[in-house]
Amino acid sequence: MPGEDKDFWLYDLKVETVIGDRPAVCRHIEGESFRVEGETLVFEAGQRVSMYALAALLPLLPAKQRDTATNDWMSTDAEIACPDPHCGGRFRVTRQGKRRFSHAETTGLPEARSVPYWQRDDQE
Repeated sequence: MPGEDKDFWLYDLKVETVIGDRPAVCRHIEGESFRVEGETLVFEAGQRVSMYALAALLPLLPAKQRDTATNDWMSTDAEIACPDPHCGGRFRVTRQGKRRFSHAETTGLPEARSVPYWQRDDQE
């Protein structure tokens, strides 16, 4: 539509393993982390995360990337528990810088597509 803002912003996230008040029974190493940049999970060399924990984290990460109301729990609550009820492992999700995306760079609609964002000239 004419005049419609076709850009949107997403937070980059850092997801870091922390150990809560109970010992970890799953493979959680305090301080291991990964980043979320757009739709991409970025792991530094040697950093790991349990696939079971990742399965619990993934549905929440897109919501953490978006602006939310100040008092929304998604804005205020930063730690996600390991899905094993006996495990003290947690994952601290921290919002970091923001990235601009455009609808045309991210849509699957054929009539609205442009060059995908990961192929833009201004990428790092």
